[in-house]
Amino acid sequence: MTKIYIETAGCSHNFADSEQMAGLLKQAQFEITKDLEEADVIILNTCTVKTITENNFYRRLKEIEENHPYKIIIVAGCISQTEPKKLKKYTLVGTKQIHNIVEAVEEALNDNIIKMLEVGEMPPLNLPRVRKNLVVEIIPISRGCLGACTFCKTKQARGNLQSYSIEEIKKEVQSAIKDDVKEIWLTSQDTGCYGFDIKTNLAKLLKELVQVPGKFKIRVGMMNPDHLVKFRDEFFEIFANEKIFKFLHIPLQSGSNKVLENMNRNYVVEEFNYLVKLIKDKFPQTTFATDIIVGFPGETDEDNWQTVTTIRQSSFDVINLSKFWSRPGTKAARMKQLPTEVIKHRSKVITDICHNIFRLQNERWLGWEGSIIIDEVGKEENQFIGRNFSYKPIIVEGSFKLGQIVKVKIVKTTTWDLRGEVV
Repeated sequence: MTKIYIETAGCSHNFADSEQMAGLLKQAQFEITKDLEEADVIILNTCTVKTITENNFYRRLKEIEENHPYKIIIVAGCISQTEPKKLKKYTLVGTKQIHNIVEAVEEALNDNIIKMLEVGEMPPLNLPRVRKNLVVEIIPISRGCLGACTFCKTKQARGNLQSYSIEEIKKEVQSAIKDDVKEIWLTSQDTGCYGFDIKTNLAKLLKELVQVPGKFKIRVGMMNPDHLVKFRDEFFEIFANEKIFKFLHIPLQSGSNKVLENMNRNYVVEEFNYLVKLIKDKFPQTTFATDIIVGFPGETDEDNWQTVTTIRQSSFDVINLSKFWSRPGTKAARMKQLPTEVIKHRSKVITDICHNIFRLQNERWLGWEGSIIIDEVGKEENQFIGRNFSYKPIIVEGSFKLGQIVKVKIVKTTTWDLRGEVV
């Protein structure tokens, strides 16, 4: 039996795509293996949102070619969609062609190199899947976005917004719950604009999903602030539901309005801060994640200081900090770049500030008691990771099963997580 190894990098949407490709291949009688050494075909599914990710991909590709010259390599995901000229000698499967992965593999096995990069259709949502985590269902609720950020290649890779219907998504949730899934992750390039193209929105979707019977929680993926404000009150109403993790990922990118304008972000800092304050007032235990880009072209010391000020005022629990990297083909790549040493220094300063904030935010949970869902095996023996209602990572020691619900007390905190004891 032909064995296939799938390696994935990038966002949760990429991982959902890999799970569905694995499901289709397994259904077609291919064997999915976790061991690259024994694989006949290697599928590399990666994103292209950051230069460092793309560079890592090309290094990995070269490494595999050198160490395994006789294995068949297929490239899938955003990088195949945006860089086909650089990948001429490989079979390519684009972001909206994952449902044709079986054909791509069969052609590659017959020494035929094909390019599946058409974007006119949406992959069916109800594809079979092989879950990476048996208790987590990752559901792409839409593909593409409505933004046009000057630094981003996602639009080129994923296209304009196309949403799946509420009925389709609800069926996937119902099916997952029958498989004893405990966490539903709603993913997209921007969940905040879900449904705008089909005259609905994320709040209406969530109202339907929380009605599905079963013990599970929903994690809402990244949403841009300018879209969330359009249905804010309706979202807050359903966000209070106990089936929804009190976790939000809303990117700031910069604390400077000038930089936000140059990024073509459709909001100002004052609007972002007001939204954060509303959320924290209504849901004070929400785990708040954001994204920051340091060193965007034209960013002055004052612009950087405004970002630092915003970070300190908002006290985020998670900050995905990125040093600006010029992405070929984007408007930002044509702007005057900052010196590398300036970007590195600013990034170091902000990183240190973030670590202090994370530690203080986690210390607020000392003494908390409550239930967690065990959803991950830890790095050490007899170590497991669970999530509480705010999606905080809590490390516990003992013998547990994935999906098990355990009551714990927080006895210690670190910069990155909470440590609990079973009570």
